[in-house]
Amino acid sequence: MKKIFISLFAILALGLTANAQTNFQTFYDFGRGHFTTTLEGFHQDNWGNTFFFIDYDYNNRDGKKVISPNNTYFEIARCLNFWSESALAPLSLQIEYNGGFGTWGNLFGVPGTDYGAFPVNSAFLAGVDWFLHSENFNNTLNLKVLYKHFVSLPSKVPVQFTAVWGFQDLFGLKNLRFSGFADFWCEGNNLVILSEPQLWFQIFDHFNIGGEVEISYNFAGLEASTGKKFNVLPCIGTKWVF
Repeated sequence: MKKIFISLFAILALGLTANAQTNFQTFYDFGRGHFTTTLEGFHQDNWGNTFFFIDYDYNNRDGKKVISPNNTYFEIARCLNFWSESALAPLSLQIEYNGGFGTWGNLFGVPGTDYGAFPVNSAFLAGVDWFLHSENFNNTLNLKVLYKHFVSLPSKVPVQFTAVWGFQDLFGLKNLRFSGFADFWCEGNNLVILSEPQLWFQIFDHFNIGGEVEISYNFAGLEASTGKKFNVLPCIGTKWVF
């Protein structure tokens, strides 16, 4: 199994140089009362594209003072497409890894330094991606069907459905962008839904203001900290595009 995982990461590493765009986002989460930073990158090349992001939550506190990050989450996905000149050009093969670390204190709403770290449920995914776009590529939609294998968590239906969208100059307003994703998967017998629609306005080159709304159902981390199966958490933020 380790050899398989090493081979997957070798493939993921390909194509990190051409047509790259990286951005850094900072959010204030009104629902949980802390800041989150996100480093996100999208890279295209002749073999397909690579996408990744790394989240850090800043809620490890000494009294009211934040002293360190207390939760991190990471995803990397590689889409492979060697047939871009054929009728199947919109179809790509995708492999992906998700994982991270948190603290017990974060889950139960108390400082986490005394409780140590625990791994977030990591998963390996593989499947297909179908890409739809407008003629000028201002509006895009990716639809994904992925087999999802949790490293240490059972799932009756090991499948994830994902939609990723981006609409530029929304409603004809230049520099206004609506983007985001929606994931649907199973943990045990439970359907889990997670979506993060974002709205950004570019006020000058590279710099955007806006925010997102995190919408979830049966999402374990949020359910443990809020006591609710269904959560809607608004955030305000900035984004710098490199």
